[in-house]
Amino acid sequence: MNQTASHSRATSGAPLPSARLPLRAPGGRLSLLSPVRVLDLTTSLAGPYATALLADLGAEVIKIERPGVGDDSRHWRPPELAGKALWFSAVNRNKRSVALDYARAEGREVLLDLARQCDVVITNQLPKVQEKLGVSYEAMRAVRPDIVFVALSGFGQDGPRANAPCYDLIAEGYSGVMDLTGEAGGDPQKVGTPAADLLGGQDAALACLAALMDRARTGNGHFIDVALVDSMTRFMAPRLMSYLGSGDLPRRSGAKDSVIAVYQVFQTADEPITLGLANDNVWRRFCTASGLAGLLEDPSLKDNAGRVAHRARVVGEVARVLATQGREHWLALFAREDVPAGPINRLDEVAEDTELHRRGLLYAIDDGGVPLPQVGLGIRFDGQSAGFDIPPPDLGQHTGEVLTDLLGYSAARVAELKEKGLI
Repeated sequence: MNQTASHSRATSGAPLPSARLPLRAPGGRLSLLSPVRVLDLTTSLAGPYATALLADLGAEVIKIERPGVGDDSRHWRPPELAGKALWFSAVNRNKRSVALDYARAEGREVLLDLARQCDVVITNQLPKVQEKLGVSYEAMRAVRPDIVFVALSGFGQDGPRANAPCYDLIAEGYSGVMDLTGEAGGDPQKVGTPAADLLGGQDAALACLAALMDRARTGNGHFIDVALVDSMTRFMAPRLMSYLGSGDLPRRSGAKDSVIAVYQVFQTADEPITLGLANDNVWRRFCTASGLAGLLEDPSLKDNAGRVAHRARVVGEVARVLATQGREHWLALFAREDVPAGPINRLDEVAEDTELHRRGLLYAIDDGGVPLPQVGLGIRFDGQSAGFDIPPPDLGQHTGEVLTDLLGYSAARVAELKEKGLI
């Protein structure tokens, strides 16, 4: 949806959900990583998510984009708002955008000038592309010996798969998560969010922080290799470990095969809920509160192992009683009795969650008169949630100021680069 369309929707009496979010003014940005400077050569989602995390923590991020084209996710529309694709806007606040064609020798020299002034370089280019463009770890280390170089890819920087293309969907398939996601007997399903991209990006940011800490101690730079398939497979560690140590191969079950006997979705008289009875004390509180106290007299159900052995009977009894009342009845009762349970929110319900508003996770920023929604860092430091300084930037919005302020290029030099189509 473009800006005009969003305005017409608002004036017709149907404002966008973003209009109901708390409007946050620029400022209050965390400064934990200041004055770390990051040169971001990534595109799409995993890499930009990594640099968004670093930016929220206070790093200065210089986002390099292809002139006239930009980050791939700029073109993932609809949906769009304020003239920007919303997937792009989700992971690109607090960054300065520099349009630079470094596939050409003169543009590459500009890029290396920028690398000299940066602490971190993050790329999601395949190894063969890094070599072709002259932006490998070796090239960056030649101009900045203590550089922290993060290479984020599908399969890693070496081995027979290193130069194979990979997206979130592909990594989810490799990891096993798709085989275990979905209803029993149904088709495999990907997770409902780009899980491998977000996990890989989070790993890249985490590894970057560890490398920066070590550099502060030793003065040494680092080469960091993060693979989406590795990150997603590690995400599967509890399930994978269970198979490796038992030989029992889990399959799709609609999330009804947890190691905990009662840990799944149940239908109430109206809406479904989640219910997790993770230990014997919770089991006893649940049975007492729900009218199933008779189950407590059965010695075969006294512990989780017994309840797992009789899972079908136990789940059947739980399902039967929960179907007698609606969701709100059960959630209120379980809240009073300290029984872990919750609703299954749609995204529109998540967007209206006032606790998420209060904690600063969901907010809007003024982007040209349009409330542009943001999902924040979700981590608070000393009671403070992460603010912002820069809305998701237009393509090349900060090219001139970065080249003049950071590199000291003259106005004439900047004009020459523009004339040659390099910026």
